[in-house]
Amino acid sequence: MADVNTLGKILLVEDDKFLSVALGDKLTREGFTMIKAVNGQEALAKVQSQRPDLILLDLMMPQKNGFEVLAELKLDETTKNIPIIILSNLGQEADIKKAKELGVREYLVKSDVEMKTVVEKIKAELAKSANGNFAG
Repeated sequence: MADVNTLGKILLVEDDKFLSVALGDKLTREGFTMIKAVNGQEALAKVQSQRPDLILLDLMMPQKNGFEVLAELKLDETTKNIPIIILSNLGQEADIKKAKELGVREYLVKSDVEMKTVVEKIKAELAKSANGNFAG
């Protein structure tokens, strides 16, 4: 679980270097422990080895896309209850619906969301999880 000195361990799965650094720095300053992955394959490996408290997941990535990662995580008993927030450029209703059906907690479109909102959503999801209010 979360280290006593941090708000929680976040796995940021993002192949855009600039966004990964900016968001990683912001979340670290907010008090989170950051783990990063740049593709779906690496993300799945890090989930198994690091056991994050929450996953911030991009959908458009090399090797395995976010939908593939989501499906694999939800099939695994040990990872299916980890809260997942999508942060993607894909804003189509069909993509949002598909992600929600796969069990994501929040779906944020990169171009429509400020970094502070991302932080607020993460804090809210971790608070729900800490209180045992999982939907999945």
